[in-house]
Amino acid sequence: MILPIVGYGDPVLRKVGEVITPDYPNLKETITNMYETMYNAYGVGLAAPQVGIAIRLFVIDTTPFSDDDELKEDEQKNLKGFKKTFINAKILKEEGEEWSFNEGCLSIPDVREDVYRKPTVTLEYCEEDFVMKTEVFDGLIARVIQHEYDHIEGILFTDKISSLKKRLIQKKLKNITEGKTFQEYRMKFASAKKGR
Repeated sequence: MILPIVGYGDPVLRKVGEVITPDYPNLKETITNMYETMYNAYGVGLAAPQVGIAIRLFVIDTTPFSDDDELKEDEQKNLKGFKKTFINAKILKEEGEEWSFNEGCLSIPDVREDVYRKPTVTLEYCEEDFVMKTEVFDGLIARVIQHEYDHIEGILFTDKISSLKKRLIQKKLKNITEGKTFQEYRMKFASAKKGR
């Protein structure tokens, strides 16, 4: 089922996600719905807070990035078919020299900014079987993970840009909060709640 994506300004996007257990209600269904919602919006990652659930869960499929001709062949290969569910993720280490990449977010439509992140991340997480893993990711996969991980920590990519850039996009952010944006995918806005 395709869920509405929560827009910038909704308090759920600022909550730190709760750790979940294997008996979390309707977990498999939630994960399936999140993948469907992400694909419907042409995203490469989606975190539970973005569909209004403040838990430590995000899904990723970097396949759309694999078509980018500017990337090296081995990076394209790594991105193709990289599909994973991350439960209770915890970043243990971020390493390397920060690099810039133009990021966007399904909860903040029509806003894209260059964000600096470290290229390598060591992550502890569970997949759907709840077996704990520790794995190292790098390149664009690491970046998507860091972006989605920020969501379960209540952080948005716009928090990582300069105050000047923040001022320049202020009007756009206000419009999103008020629901004055049109997307091809379903969204739910903070202002709509107040009107109820």
